[in-house]
Amino acid sequence: MTRTPPRLRLPLRLPWGLKVWRLLTGIVSPFAHLLLRRRAARGKEDWTRLNERLGISGVARPVGRLIWVHGASVGESLSALPLVESLVENATVLVTSGTVASAAMMSHRLPKGALHQFVPLDTPGAVASFLDHWKPDAGLFVESDLWPNLILGAGSRGVKLALVNARISAPSAMRWRWAKKSVAALLSSFDMVLTQDDEGAERFRKLGASNVEVVGSLKADAPPLPVDEEALAQMRQAIGNRPVLLAAQTHPGEDETVLPAHDILRAQFPDLLTILVPRHTARGADLEMLCGTRATKRRSASGQISPQTAVYIADTMGELGLFYRLTPFCFLGGTLVPLGGHNVLEPAQLHCAVLAGPHTTSAPRAYDAVLQAQGFGQIASSTDIAREAGRLLGSPQALQAAGDAAARGAATLRGAVARTAGALKTMLDARA
Repeated sequence: MTRTPPRLRLPLRLPWGLKVWRLLTGIVSPFAHLLLRRRAARGKEDWTRLNERLGISGVARPVGRLIWVHGASVGESLSALPLVESLVENATVLVTSGTVASAAMMSHRLPKGALHQFVPLDTPGAVASFLDHWKPDAGLFVESDLWPNLILGAGSRGVKLALVNARISAPSAMRWRWAKKSVAALLSSFDMVLTQDDEGAERFRKLGASNVEVVGSLKADAPPLPVDEEALAQMRQAIGNRPVLLAAQTHPGEDETVLPAHDILRAQFPDLLTILVPRHTARGADLEMLCGTRATKRRSASGQISPQTAVYIADTMGELGLFYRLTPFCFLGGTLVPLGGHNVLEPAQLHCAVLAGPHTTSAPRAYDAVLQAQGFGQIASSTDIAREAGRLLGSPQALQAAGDAAARGAATLRGAVARTAGALKTMLDARA
């Protein structure tokens, strides 16, 4: 007997954009399993958990209050961990995410009383199955991963919804205005929107959100990135006393700026070791080619640092905590290309100062706090990187002071978890 997918209940009146989305996702629903299998073949899905992406869980719903926390990927999931730890005291916490890497990370780091599932595809059947099974009392969406069927379906079931650690850049807000009615309908589904900064709060209000409150960034309260202590000790032994230039989370266009800086610095520091940590590990082979005649080793190919190694390509997953601990400063990627920059608080919390390009719109308050505390760090070229790195590498005192300053800057932003938890308690108590 063929199982009929449960029906997704949505508001009767929807803007045309959301109606089109619902129509299209309904049309592709019969092909969802084929899509998932193709993604799994490319390593983008977990073969053993494909049913979760269809809203079908092999885990029973625990008895009692259940709070659902959704973050798109590793970054959002990590930032939500301190909040999850505060919520498990009074409820079961279901964490959903959409990537294999985030699922692997959560399997090791979720506290007792929390569990992980892959978020369902945003098709009517998958969403209805997910909501019918888990019956969450509240749903917390981290940052801005907004799926229409998921949000509207939860709202129609009376699930209290909050957008937490919310952020939106000026360019994103401009793009969202092209579908203003649809965006307003989605944002109005949230009982509260808790933003990272005042600028984001104002943008959300203009897009139709109500009950908007500024609480700061959860990332400021996130625990330090983990590290394999044995791997760290081995790496330190391999590097010895060599000066190190670390370029973390780099994108195409940035490595081409870092490598000439490496060449400039080698004139002053002949034994300089440059470590490239690409944002996307699949770029390792391309980076090796880009390095040309420079003596290069790749971590994913079991390459070991030797005294002759000039550039070390760290094209592996989940080891940022290792590399941020190796040196008191780094260049942070996503800032020399218009991507808004990656999490500046992760290196800063580990006493690793930051050099960053002009594109820091993903978290301007965090970048300002760290860079202002350091008193330096803004760069725009290979020459800038070489100048700042040369100054730091030439002075052990300046190196340590830079890392300590970065940590102080990051510390000024703490407290968002407590403020977020307080606001959520008000929302949840209003439901009772």
